[in-house]
Amino acid sequence: MKLSNIKRFWIALILSIPMIIQMLAMPFHWMMPGYNWIAFITTTVIMLISAAPYWKSAWAAFKKHNANMNTLVAVGTSVAYFYSIFAMFTNRAVYFESAAFVTIFVLLGDAMEEKMHSNASNALSKLINLQAKDADVLRNGEFVKLPLKEVHVGDILRVKPGEKIPVDGTITEGTTTIDESMVTGESMPVTKKKGDKVVGATINSNGTFTFKATKVGSNTMLSQIVELVKKAQTSHAPIQNLTDKISGFFVPAVLIIAIITFVIWYVFLNASLVNSILFAVSVIVIACPCALGLATPTALMVGTAKSAKMGVLIKNGEVLEKVTDIDTVVFDKTGTITIGKPKVTDIVGDSKRVLTVATSLEESSEHPLATAIVKKAKEEKIAPVKVDNFAAIEGKGVKANFNDHTALVGSNKLFANSNISREIQDEAEQLQNEAKTVIYVGLDQQVIGLIAIQDVPKPSAKAAIAELKKRGLKTVMLTGDNKNVAQAIGKQVGIDQIIAGVLPTDKADNIKKLQKAGNKVAFVGDGINDAPALSTADVGIAMGAGTDIAIESGGIVLVQNDLMGVVKALDISKKTFNRIKLNLFWALIYNLIGIPIAAGLFAGIGLQLSPELAGLAMAFSSVSVLTSSLLLNKAKIAGTSTQTA
Repeated sequence: MKLSNIKRFWIALILSIPMIIQMLAMPFHWMMPGYNWIAFITTTVIMLISAAPYWKSAWAAFKKHNANMNTLVAVGTSVAYFYSIFAMFTNRAVYFESAAFVTIFVLLGDAMEEKMHSNASNALSKLINLQAKDADVLRNGEFVKLPLKEVHVGDILRVKPGEKIPVDGTITEGTTTIDESMVTGESMPVTKKKGDKVVGATINSNGTFTFKATKVGSNTMLSQIVELVKKAQTSHAPIQNLTDKISGFFVPAVLIIAIITFVIWYVFLNASLVNSILFAVSVIVIACPCALGLATPTALMVGTAKSAKMGVLIKNGEVLEKVTDIDTVVFDKTGTITIGKPKVTDIVGDSKRVLTVATSLEESSEHPLATAIVKKAKEEKIAPVKVDNFAAIEGKGVKANFNDHTALVGSNKLFANSNISREIQDEAEQLQNEAKTVIYVGLDQQVIGLIAIQDVPKPSAKAAIAELKKRGLKTVMLTGDNKNVAQAIGKQVGIDQIIAGVLPTDKADNIKKLQKAGNKVAFVGDGINDAPALSTADVGIAMGAGTDIAIESGGIVLVQNDLMGVVKALDISKKTFNRIKLNLFWALIYNLIGIPIAAGLFAGIGLQLSPELAGLAMAFSSVSVLTSSLLLNKAKIAGTSTQTA
């Protein structure tokens, strides 16, 4: 049976109790009866059970003519152990405690790492377990409670106040507010109505509603979040290759230094055999680069878990490293910077009268501009009036009989022979200069008003772009829309550069041009046509409300359809990677400072380390790296309330 590092640590610690008692009693000149045999037996069990994996790993590396971190642990403990056996049978002082305590201190670091992995896994398990166990599903005209596994795509489900939403779907009837904090990180409940998407495992605050299941089982957003985080936490950041290279030459170098240390002390400085061996063992033990091995995976684990809580899913360690070099952020316009749905922005004339005529003619149309007019009328609580003789005039607009008048709604072409006042003309020109689509509304060839419609920026767009600029990043908008519209939107949100009139197939080519000019590019998009650009960019950031293919193509996925998520993603990625570099720095510093001390370079001034203290110092370096990684949880990220540690 394979034992965990935590269990092996406790076994070693309990077995070492007699040695601890003896060490504490030494200043009082008390010797435990049969101590050598007790220490031999307990240390042997520790070597066979607690230290066995280190020996196996070292032996496997040796057979491949390699050396790894465990080589140093195995060599250091075996030298102390086998010398002590020799010493015991030749009536010399034994050092079993050195082998035992070095094993304990190495296991301390490994046990902490294992505990961190376990906590991360448990957190993900708890998240997936938040799913509802059953659901109210419409079957044969009535709602029945069924296990979640019996819910299929296309089923109609009902959710009552206080209940968990079973699967992902789209509301078909009802209005409510939903707590989505578990998947988006936002604490404020979100209002949902007919046509809005809902996410499985989130909580319905108030109001009963029905929805159509669109994703079930492993395809739900929650399941995908868990899977993405799992993959990210076990991924391999490119900087880890540096760690592996360092370990590759560092371990043999340490063994050589240990041999040289022994030779210098024993041959040239005439130290005793025992002291010379202890200096060599101390060098081997303190140089064990365990902290070096923990530096990358622990920070990666904490960083990706923290980002997931904020609604930012980082797919792998490679993305983290690339983010640090980003100097240009390119945005798609429609659906990314803008809401993606045309909205009435201005009404010229008698607002109620103009909207009444317009919505009466447009209420049955599915055109996006008509939808915007009807939506505005509903918001203003203006009801449509029944019209007769409705007719669509291709390329111009619509007309109908409205309360015994001929009503016209459309472009200025529809009113070519109509009376348009100078004031209306000036207003129309001003609105068009603002890149808004202008709809003329008239009765009996007399223009009574104008309706301006525009796809407006998301509320978070301007603030997010301002935050990116504060960080010294260049912002670019890449869109297929015309130049006037693009410039108007760009001006509102503060974009640095606008590239307009780009065909969907050419978006990736424009990213390549920016890269050839020396820019490191992050691209933010949400549509199918954004997938090539997301893949081409150095870092692709996909909006969570976008298409599946866009989300697949992005290295980072924003669960919320909020551009502040871009700032959060870049911040947490950079902070995580910087923490990895800080961890590597501390791990190497410990070794560089510790080796000369362990080798006895400062023994003349009374500064030296026994193997046990060297093991403790080495364990402390691992604990320091683990603590450093955990402090990422306290890092301050833009748009969150987390305080800096």
